[in-house]
Amino acid sequence: MASRSGSKGRSWLLWFLVIPFIALLFPQFYNFSQPDLIGVPFFYWYQLLWIVITAIITAVLYLAGA
Repeated sequence: MASRSGSKGRSWLLWFLVIPFIALLFPQFYNFSQPDLIGVPFFYWYQLLWIVITAIITAVLYLAGA
């Protein structure tokens, strides 16, 4: 069985997963219809943008071995 002692030093990287949670935690910060992006209100494209950002953060952390 592989030892996970090397990952203990990088466990602080997992805190990057809190960023999307905080960005979407308070809807009153992004509950607007303007600015539009190709006719899509800000409320929707902001959330969709965070799906992409979260996937990128998750992939980077996975590849970093955290």
